[in-house]
Amino acid sequence: MQATTISVSEAVARARRLAADGNRRLLGITGPPGCGKSTLADIVTDELSGRAGLVGMDGFHLAQAELVRLGRQDRKGALDTFDGAGYVALLRRLRDATEDVVYAPEFRREIEEPVNAAVAVPRELPLVITEGNYLLVDDGPWAQVRDLLDEAWYVVQDEDRRLELLIERHIEFGKAPDFARDWVHRSDQRNAELVQATQSRADVLVRLGQP
Repeated sequence: MQATTISVSEAVARARRLAADGNRRLLGITGPPGCGKSTLADIVTDELSGRAGLVGMDGFHLAQAELVRLGRQDRKGALDTFDGAGYVALLRRLRDATEDVVYAPEFRREIEEPVNAAVAVPRELPLVITEGNYLLVDDGPWAQVRDLLDEAWYVVQDEDRRLELLIERHIEFGKAPDFARDWVHRSDQRNAELVQATQSRADVLVRLGQP
């Protein structure tokens, strides 16, 4: 049975309810590359104004030097180019909320590398939002992620528009237009197919463009 599709405003209301009692809650936002996960995560974080923090899965990208060593630099962004076990360990620390501050890594697109301890999450923060492609993958360490989330949302987007936005993003961060299009249809699309197969594990679908 397919999950209910909700609007952005309904998603914000759900997030408010998660944060309402002040206890630590984890909200996962997932979907294929270019669908608008980061946009939705930013909207919800801003709307909750100080009661929600954002930790991206992309902070667990393997460093470029390690991708070269593994011969995986041409598949950057694929499931096996992330430290899945490290991501799960961070989610456990965030869920436990026993430390005064938990520091999380952040992926910086301008340098195409993760930066360690770039995001501070204080213990009193009631809602931590985490977003990324592979939150609902049921394989390896990733299979542990779903049980660590109080809710999981899957962002849906018109497919042609998603591909267009993804190509534009690659160009914005330095790829030549022809290379960006090839990368999206060759590499990103393989990742998208894996992510799209996980949609049924989400609590709700969120469609951007709906108020």
